[in-house]
Amino acid sequence: MKKGAYLAAILRSQKTVFTFKDISLLWQDIDSKTARVRINYYVKNGQLCKIRRGFYAKNKDYSKLELATRIFTPSYVSFETVLGQAGITFQYYSQIFVASYLSRAIVCDAQNYAFRKIKDNILTNSIGVEHRQEVAMATKERAFLDTIYINKDYHFDNLLPLDWEQIFVILPIYQNRRMTEKVKQFYALRSDNAQ
Repeated sequence: MKKGAYLAAILRSQKTVFTFKDISLLWQDIDSKTARVRINYYVKNGQLCKIRRGFYAKNKDYSKLELATRIFTPSYVSFETVLGQAGITFQYYSQIFVASYLSRAIVCDAQNYAFRKIKDNILTNSIGVEHRQEVAMATKERAFLDTIYINKDYHFDNLLPLDWEQIFVILPIYQNRRMTEKVKQFYALRSDNAQ
């Protein structure tokens, strides 16, 4: 690769957030020590932004949702972030909520990220998780179910946007009797309000 082609390879990528490993894969023919030196040079000269240790962006306009799913993998955006966007909850949360294999709260570049632990067999099941623009994000139905799975008692403001057929398709992956009963209660409540 020619000298200027290294930065160009990053800028051509669809991603807005890169790990060191991502950049090494783009640059294929370069050893890791040289790659680190080159990345540090681009950061120092303002051609790349260092977001946190081991994470870089093309510029400050990177996707915060993309970063959320890259900090710990596997993971996907879910819970209140998706429910709020879908109009199922009306409370505004500035932090981004992520389903992950561990529970953590992280602040990165003035953005709060809340990682909530769910079991591996649920986390790695892709039903109800969409991949758009380098971001893995739960559908509103999957986010609804994830929220019930994590919280024993949760208030949802508006159940009308939910596709109940999809909910009952996704529900078996949780293998949770308490949750199944709670979903049935919400479904009955929704049916009562629709009349």
